[in-house]
Parts: sequence; structure tokens; C-alpha cells
Amino acid sequence: MTHGREWRPSPSPRQERQRAISTFALIHGAGVGGGWFWHLVEAELRSLGHTTVAPTLWTGDDTATLNDYADTVVNTIDTQDELFVVAHSFGGFTAPLVAERLPTAGLIYVTAMIPRPGESPADWWSNTGHPEAVRIQAAKDGGLTGSSDPYVGYFHDVPKHLADQVSRREPPPPSDSAYYEPWPLDTYPTTPTRYILCTEDRLFPAAFQRRLVRERLGITPDEIASGHCPALSRPTELAAMLNTFTPARNEA
Repeated sequence: MTHGREWRPSPSPRQERQRAISTFALIHGAGVGGGWFWHLVEAELRSLGHTTVAPTLWTGDDTATLNDYADTVVNTIDTQDELFVVAHSFGGFTAPLVAERLPTAGLIYVTAMIPRPGESPADWWSNTGHPEAVRIQAAKDGGLTGSSDPYVGYFHDVPKHLADQVSRREPPPPSDSAYYEPWPLDTYPTTPTRYILCTEDRLFPAAFQRRLVRERLGITPDEIASGHCPALSRPTELAAMLNTFTPARNEA
């Protein structure tokens, strides 16, 4: 069953050179340094004429819910531009809530968790078959996938000086309320949706992502040659891909 609408614009060469200004709301995942995770992508998108917001969602308040995280994002957005909501990893549970609150031109998952109505983040792992997917891939790559060493399983293609900063910048973890309470939407937003699959991801194996995107979104993912943290390892390529999803400026 397809949730949302998939869009794949085919702009002309001139339109490629004349991208419209859009706003990107960039939602971080867990273990990546909060909103700082997006700083390189923000610089790239701004150089292309877009505006960006990338708030850090977690403050240590263990009563904060997914709805509270969505409110934090919404409260940072003050624009009449077309809005694109982008989620990384655990941020996939927050992004659709933002898209439900604000007029949104596109919802974009970047190697992100795709929730179902009533499913908690805690239950997502077993519901999706993630442990078995990791076991299968780890048997193929000698245990690289699922490694407990973050420099092997998480940041293997991230420049070390950036990976070293993550632990210093990481906010408190998501609250228990957000992690264990059911996802609050009854239905999936109808927002046009894309998914960027990271082919070298050692947390969410590529085969696992492809299956989940097909089952839960009913679309074909775009792909980038990256591990789990493309905003740090491939920021230019990721920003360029996000830019291609925006509408072209009116030709005049």
C-alpha cells in the first residue's frame, strides 16, 4: 500500500540552473550530535539559495513526547517558502508529525525509521525485522554491520575529526516518553514522499531499507553511496540530491 505520493520531477537544463528558494527543516537522529549533525548540509543548501533550520530536539526532559519534538521543529519555521521536511534515522518518527502540522511540499527520509500508526520506536526494531537483517548482513561482511564500535558500525566513512566531535556535541538521549509511547498519527500524511537509501549503511542494511521502503511507503528509494551518516560523510552529494527535489523557478 502506498502512503503519501511519490514525486519525481524532470526539470529542463535551464530549470536545473534556476532552482526555487525552499526551506528545509532538517531533523536529526540519535547519536549524531543533535542539530549540529546537519551543519555541512546546511552550508551547501544555503549556497544554493535555500534556507534551513536544524533544531536540537532533546533537552533531557524525560516527559517530552514525539509531539513535543514536532512542536519544537514547527516553532523554528517562519517562512512562506515551500517547505521540505527531512528526517535522519530516529527523526523519521518526528518528521511526519511536522508535515501534518504545516503545509509541506515534500517529506524526505534519509536512511530513516519509517513508523506505522500506533507503533512505538521501541517496537519498531522487532516489528521491522531489523535484528535478523543485521545478523544476515553481518554474516556476509565479517561483522562490520552491527558492530558495537561506533567508528566501525556508524561512522566508518565519516572524517575522523567530525566523528570525534559527535560525542562532545551529543544532547541527552530521546525521552522514554518519546521512545515507548505509540506513534500518535492515525494515518500516514499524504505529503509527497521520498526516501534516500544509504547503500553502505551498517546500521540499516541496504536490503533491509529497500524492503521497508517498499512495504511501508510503496515507493522506490533514491540511493547515495554512504554509511549511516551522509550529512557528515557526503554532505555535498546529499545537499545536491535534496536540491533536485525542489521545484524549478518560473522561467522569465
